[in-house]
This record gives sequence, C-alpha cells and structure tokens, in this order.
Amino acid sequence: MNENYTIQVLERTFQIIDVIASYPKGISLADICNASKLNKTTVFRILANLQQFGYANQNIQDGKYRLGYKFVEISTNILSESDIRNTAHPYLEKLSSVTSEVVHLIVLDGYDGVYIDKVHNPSNPISMRSRVGKHLLLHCTSAGKVLMSGMSETEIDAVIEAKGLIKKTENTITNRDTLMKELIKVKNQGYAEDDIENEEGIRCLAAPIFNYKGEIAAVVSIAGVILSVTKQRIPELAFVLKDITSQITKEFGGKPLY
Repeated sequence: MNENYTIQVLERTFQIIDVIASYPKGISLADICNASKLNKTTVFRILANLQQFGYANQNIQDGKYRLGYKFVEISTNILSESDIRNTAHPYLEKLSSVTSEVVHLIVLDGYDGVYIDKVHNPSNPISMRSRVGKHLLLHCTSAGKVLMSGMSETEIDAVIEAKGLIKKTENTITNRDTLMKELIKVKNQGYAEDDIENEEGIRCLAAPIFNYKGEIAAVVSIAGVILSVTKQRIPELAFVLKDITSQITKEFGGKPLY
C-alpha cells in the first residue's frame, strides 16, 4: 500500500486485531504489547475503543482480551450475502453424505485461501482443525493449488514472494518449478491433491467452481485422515467431487475454464 494512504492509528488498530484473533482463548495486555511491539498506553487506548464499539471484550475472570461478537455479526452478514456459498451449500452436504468426509468451500483472499463454509458428516468421528473464516496457504493445500492453477505466472510469483513456499511436512512442495508442474497437472486432471503436504496424517482433494467468465470463483475440497482418504479411493472421490463442482458451476451460471 502507498504510505501516503496509511493512517497510523488504523494500522495499529488492525495490527492489534490480528494479534487478538490469533488467540481465541484470550490474550493479556502485556502479551498484546509484546506481539504488536506497541507501547502499553497505545494498546490500552485502542483496546478501550474496540471494546466501546463491540469489537473486543475483556474477560472479567482472567483479564484477557478476545475479539467481540461484532465481528461475528459482520462475518455473518458477509457470508449471508455470498451467492456462491448459498448456491454451493446443499451440494456440500450431499458430497459429505456420499463420501462420509469433511467438505469445505474456499475462496481466494489476497495471497491466501479462506474457508467460507464447512460440512462435517455426523458419522465421521474425526474432527478437523479447519473452521469458517480460517486462512490457508496456497502452495501446500489442494484448494490452494486449484486457486493458483487459475492464476497467471506473474500472479503465482507474487504469491510465492509474499508467502514463500513454507515446508509444512516432508511432502510439501518447496520448489517453484515443481509447483508450476503440479499446477499444470491440476489443470489437466481437473482437480488437485494434498498428499499429506499441509498437515500430518491428512489427505485432501479439491476441484474448482467457475463463474460466468470462466474464472475460478471458489473451490470445494474433501478432507480426511489417510486411513479414510486412501490412495485407492482418490479416483472415486475425484469423480464424485468433479461431478459436484460441475453441478455447482452450472447452477452458479458459470462455465468451466478446464
């Protein structure tokens, strides 16, 4: 961002919000100061304003700060207005029912992906760490690879420059050339795999939903433990997944890019 447009107090406010958001169980004033590298007076004043407008609250028992329910209200309004989420949700439920796995809907948010919907099959006892609103890296997730497959090479390089190719597991792709080859593969087969590349013991598949311009509007992913989402199941899961995303694309008024 151009520094001429930066308002220092707003920059510091968002910095503090980001810090608090990283601690859903709460964070002390001292720890906020340490994490944000801002002095106590500045942090205290900003927190007081955030509390006044419902964007933060302080637990009376432990004194720790948490994000306020105002953010829930805002996020709910955003998600309720999301046509793609409303269109896709019944299909996510169907996909989860058919596969007995956790199903997500993901969109691009800057240099990250972000979960905007999640369906967990009640018959599956495994609980995934993912949650609506949580961000994910692009290079090491199936959904992220799908999102990157719709980008130009310049855009891909911008993601790599901004986020790096962080090694999350032994299987994570950390080489640009290897990643570019992987993205070509994603386009050719119409879906992406995360073969224990982001989280130990977890395997995922993802496929795109397209808008009317043929651009990737969102991604649907299937995620599960490797004992359930086995190598042998991938062809079957990929077939069902691509069928579902094709139906969503059609209902959404989109046209496939690949």
